[in-house]
Amino acid sequence: MVQANGGDAAEAEKRWAAGSSVIAAVGLTAFKIVVGLATGSLGILAEAAHSGLDLAAAIITLFSVRLSSKPADADHRYGHGKVENLSALVETALLLVTCVWIINSAVERLMTGKIEIEVNIWAFLVIVTSILVDVSRSRVLYRAARKYGSQALEADALHFSTDIWSSAVVLLGLICVKLSDWRTDWSVLHYADAVAALIVAVFVIGVSIRLGMRSVHGLLDAAPTGLESRIRAAAGVVPGVLDCHHIRFRRSGNQLFVDMHVHVDGEQTLRQAHMLTEEIERAVQTVLPEADVTVHAEPLPDAPRAQA
Repeated sequence: MVQANGGDAAEAEKRWAAGSSVIAAVGLTAFKIVVGLATGSLGILAEAAHSGLDLAAAIITLFSVRLSSKPADADHRYGHGKVENLSALVETALLLVTCVWIINSAVERLMTGKIEIEVNIWAFLVIVTSILVDVSRSRVLYRAARKYGSQALEADALHFSTDIWSSAVVLLGLICVKLSDWRTDWSVLHYADAVAALIVAVFVIGVSIRLGMRSVHGLLDAAPTGLESRIRAAAGVVPGVLDCHHIRFRRSGNQLFVDMHVHVDGEQTLRQAHMLTEEIERAVQTVLPEADVTVHAEPLPDAPRAQA
């Protein structure tokens, strides 16, 4: 019963983190659209489009977290945890699309020299507010992602983290435009936001690719480095285990499933063999507390007899 309550609390915390991200994305998108239209700032309207994309990603995360928490059923024997891996992959694609758009816009501005940013108090206010909200949301999401091993929440946190950098770029652009208005010999500062945007976009592409590869590995059940040796070592110290082999494992969301075979004394009773497998399962769970372990006991094969 305690584990059930703990699981309910975990799911509630994950849903709260994802749901609050949707609310934050709605607020930021609306605020940026209003200020962007009022000031005629293309930079802020671009940020509004970026936040709109983050809103779509946050909604995807919310639905994936809700769906992944559903228990196993007749059609999904390992549960629905893979939905989080798929969601993280979709969000990674959205991030890459955003980066391509940022790079294209930055290159176009550098080539044409058209830097249209309206500088007033509302322009600064919306960007600073965006940065503060993004910092808060990314911290909450990263904390929940690490706590529950959620790739969907991690991808959502990455979206808000990239917003911090892109908003900082726009803020830098606003400051540079203001400085260039004061000093005509500093007109080159008009290009500062485009250059900074290119740097940030390249950085985000690198992070997105790493997250995307992790999502693909999760979907393909790739074996984490060193996990098999840890399982073998944990099972090998249990008295009565003669050999440990055919170890398989897969992740479904934050749940790890381990399937392994062991050689034991074939002369012991079925009850004794069953008790031994339970002891092996507990030994593996000491190093992998989140694992669902299944142990198959087999008698040690007889040695081949020598030919007369």
